[in-house]
Amino acid sequence: MSGRAEPYGPEGLPVAEARAQVLEAMGQRPGPAGETLPLNRCLGRVCQRPVQAVAAVPGFRASIMDGYALGQAHQPTIGDRWTLCGRSAPGAPFDATLKPGEAIRILTGAPLPEGAGWVLPQELIQRQGDSISLDREASASPWIRPADEECRAGDVLLEAGTRLSAAMLGRLAGCGVPSISVTVQPRIGLLISGDELVASGDERPPGAIWESNSTLLSALLEQLGYRIHHQRIECDQPEALRSALQDLASRCDVVVTTGGVSAGDSDWIRPLVQELGEVNFWKLFLKPGRPFAFGWIGPQVPFFGLPGNPVAAAVTTLQLLWPALQRLEGQQQLETPPRLKVELATGYRRRAGRPELARARLEIGEHGQPRARIDGSQASSRIGSLQGADLLLEIPADAGPLDAGTELWAQLLRRPVL
Repeated sequence: MSGRAEPYGPEGLPVAEARAQVLEAMGQRPGPAGETLPLNRCLGRVCQRPVQAVAAVPGFRASIMDGYALGQAHQPTIGDRWTLCGRSAPGAPFDATLKPGEAIRILTGAPLPEGAGWVLPQELIQRQGDSISLDREASASPWIRPADEECRAGDVLLEAGTRLSAAMLGRLAGCGVPSISVTVQPRIGLLISGDELVASGDERPPGAIWESNSTLLSALLEQLGYRIHHQRIECDQPEALRSALQDLASRCDVVVTTGGVSAGDSDWIRPLVQELGEVNFWKLFLKPGRPFAFGWIGPQVPFFGLPGNPVAAAVTTLQLLWPALQRLEGQQQLETPPRLKVELATGYRRRAGRPELARARLEIGEHGQPRARIDGSQASSRIGSLQGADLLLEIPADAGPLDAGTELWAQLLRRPVL
């Protein structure tokens, strides 16, 4: 496969097939190492081993609301009376057995004593001294939280390979788990190449551009839960690029580059990776993102050659690099952008040829339908098309100009909070 000039024909490899190849290759690598951390340092990390409950939670029957616990387990009727004999509050339970005809004042979350089998909301009760009576009809609910409502002892709270959210960590803490083993995240090395690049803020000579990919990709990966460990910016000189690739491969678990993987006179990255290891494929059937390469530096370090244009680099990061990093980190159920059907708010001019992931804003139409609005140029060099984008519109290869109201699938770029 490696070494062919056009490994998948002039069109390139479809994204779904490319993703499948990448994930299969990542799945063949040894599993990641682990480290034990307190819960407050585990947000966004991947659980290495299953986590089991050490005890039932809450561990006692508890009242769901403020009211009165009754010494009976059947639904009371209007006019029934009970004698008050105590009180139960969170952290201060009533420590005697409740007998038929007796009741105690009870607060939300407080333990029910032995003998109690029903709770009445305080709004339904008429109280006179140490006696209470049911003033209004009670519901068929006893308003009692079971002792194992959250979990039973030995229940699996988290499976191995689960990425930890705020809700998961809160549940673990509530189930008495103080720390867990998480997988070690892959160390990412980033190489930016290009003779035309100058740092932002520096004087820009004729024909030069301010370098943005390092900032864009570092921020994007950080939003996805990863960070760049080592970074190099080099001119298009073979020896310097070879040295940078070897250096990053020796210090990192993954090497990512931008630019230099196409077939131009100054595109040195792809032939250098082929020399140092192997290039599995190097062209995608996608707009933006055709010049994308995947392979290996040496026998062990995965290589991802992103396009040089910033929008294409960001899009291919989401489609291919992000899933690969999740798999390398040991995540079992990979997170992908949720897909939804939307209709175009305005027409979109394009020519049939390649499938396209167009950047768009999400709107809600007058009848509640989700709509996509494409603003301005979709050029892969225009970072502004990413700014504020909620969606990546999935436009089929054979689609020509699209009218307003056309229905398309779209990938939602906003991530859930919990």
